[in-house]
Order: sequence, then structure tokens, then C-alpha cells
Amino acid sequence: MYWEEETNEEGFIIPEDVIDLQFKVICPTLPVDHAWHLAQAIEQVLPWFNDEAAVGLHLIHGAESGNGWERPEDADALLHLSKRTPLTLRLPIAQADEALELIGRTLDIAGHSMQILSAKQKKLAMSRFLYSRYIEIDPELSEDQFIAWAVSELKQMGLRFKKILCGKSHQLQRPGCPIHTRSLLVAELPYEDAITLQEQGMGNHRSLGCGIFLPQKSF
Repeated sequence: MYWEEETNEEGFIIPEDVIDLQFKVICPTLPVDHAWHLAQAIEQVLPWFNDEAAVGLHLIHGAESGNGWERPEDADALLHLSKRTPLTLRLPIAQADEALELIGRTLDIAGHSMQILSAKQKKLAMSRFLYSRYIEIDPELSEDQFIAWAVSELKQMGLRFKKILCGKSHQLQRPGCPIHTRSLLVAELPYEDAITLQEQGMGNHRSLGCGIFLPQKSF
């Protein structure tokens, strides 16, 4: 007989080896597709930013919809950001002090200014449901092939999960050729594995916002 006890996670404590560093900014507008330009602007201040595999960038999103307004899909359209919208980097806590060099700087992001005022640390999310808007993919893969690849990647990381769901396809523009992506929801993870997935991410181009996982409501 095989009997697997339920894991008691009531006392789980979120480790702080990797954190989200949130910067308060003044940035009225940004291009919808700002990944490349923002990463390059950050690298001007933090030369190591694009070379560190464990360092990632949260791309900035306005509301998807609200009061009759929908987020524009055209890459050249503009996002109009509220004063509460932060710039967030995911990085090892050992590099947090170095990243504070951004404070007081004004970044030029494709002609749009972002003034960086202050920063605070935020722990990763204790959530069993995680979502990534952008996972780099081979554009030739079908949805079923992408799911099979994602399952294989998660299992190679030793993660336990019960469901995954493939979402929208998207392109992030950069010089040379675009990055083809799909969104991915991973559901019913133990807290320990959810933290691991947030720490490690999935796929390439973390500094361009790919492979970053955030908490998502259950489905």
C-alpha cells in the first residue's frame, strides 16, 4: 500500500533569497511594447542587469479594461500610468543594494522619461497559482507542444503541480527579430515549489520580462 500524507504548510515561511524590489517612479507614459527600451535604460545605470540570469524585469501594464477603456494592443501605442504604478525588478537579495543605484536617476525609455524616487523590498508571493504573461517559445510549436514543453521544464525543476493552462501568444519587439511568447498558468503548487518557480522563472530573456511568475487567482 502507498499512502501520501497531506503536507502541512501552515507554518511555511517565505525565504528572502530572491525578492521583488519596487521603485516608486514618476512616469506619465510608456510605449505598450517597452521591454527592450526599458532594459537598455536600466543597463545604462546597472551594467550587470542584462547579464545576470537570476535578475528579471516586471513589464509595466496598465489596466486591461475599465470604465470603457481597454489596454491598447498596438506596440507603438501608449500606456498612461497612474502615480501608483511601480518599476519592479526581481533579483537576489544580495544584489538589492547595488540596484538602489537607480534611485535619483531619470531613465530615457524611447523618449519617455521615468524618474526614480525611492524603493522598497517585497517578498515573493505565497500563492498556489502562478501566472507568467510572457514565456519565450518557438513560434512553430502548437499549443499542445508548448504545454508538453512546459510540463517537461517544470518537472526538470522538480516542481509539483496539478494543472497548467496555456494562454495568449504575443510578440515582444527588439532589434533584429521579435521574441515570440505565450502566457502560462501553473496551478495547485505547494508553497515551497511556488517560491522556487518565482525564484527561477522559466525560459530565456528574464531581463526583458519573460519567464517572470506572479500570483494568480484560482480557476
